[in-house]
Amino acid sequence: MRNPIVITLTIALAAFGCAKKEEAVPATTSAAAPALPSDVQAVSATATAATESAAAAADSDTIVATGEFVTPTRSELSAKMPGRIAAMYVDEGTRVHKGQPVLQIETDYTRINLQRAEADAARAKAAAEDARRDLERKKELIAKDSIPRATYDRSEGNYDQAKAAVLSANAQASLLAQQLKDATLRSPIEGVVAEKRTDVGQRLGDNTVALVIVQTSPLKLRFRVPERYLGTVKRGQHVSANVDPYPNESFDGAVTVIGGVIDPATRTFAVETEFANRDARLKPGLFARVAMKVK
Repeated sequence: MRNPIVITLTIALAAFGCAKKEEAVPATTSAAAPALPSDVQAVSATATAATESAAAAADSDTIVATGEFVTPTRSELSAKMPGRIAAMYVDEGTRVHKGQPVLQIETDYTRINLQRAEADAARAKAAAEDARRDLERKKELIAKDSIPRATYDRSEGNYDQAKAAVLSANAQASLLAQQLKDATLRSPIEGVVAEKRTDVGQRLGDNTVALVIVQTSPLKLRFRVPERYLGTVKRGQHVSANVDPYPNESFDGAVTVIGGVIDPATRTFAVETEFANRDARLKPGLFARVAMKVK
């Protein structure tokens, strides 16, 4: 039989050894957070900058918005009379002035018909003059009771018919002269050719759009503003705009129209501004960033 003292001593030594092993194991520390990928870091930085910029704009006295330039006048040109195109004087992008010829329709047959109508008008005028002289003679004779009343009435009727024939012939000549004039299509506004939908040799029918001309000076810029600025935006207020094609320049405009309805979905109202654009560098459809002082 083993000595009880020896057994007790052995158990104590074993427990002491286990305690030492546990002290030797290092304590677990919290691991450091892994670094974000570079692309995620870039997105995060951009979002933070945008948030800070929006907050700064909200606290400042400047409204910052985005809008699009639009033309105040868009004219779709169609010929007043059908016909084949004899000449085109413009192309897409051509600047035109009001009244400038842009298209010519063939007029050979119209000119011939006009010459005939003018000859008919001349004959009718000569016949009316003969009828007038005859009536004058009949007036002298009827005054002397030298001719029957019926003869005088017949001369008077012939003169009336001759005058009507003159009016009809002149109207026909005027109609053909107007058709000859209308064969030249002219620009109704000063602007630029936005679309060219036909060319030489093609036939234009009734209401066929041949060209689209848009006004470029001045230009309108439309954008939307939060409803809280409704009481501070005024007509004539100065507006500056920046566009990507000219990154180092600012263009000046003025408020012309303030919308009277709040959009319930966005809680914004429309503002329309006008830019002189005398150099025509701004184009319809161009995207712009707008800044407007409200105080």
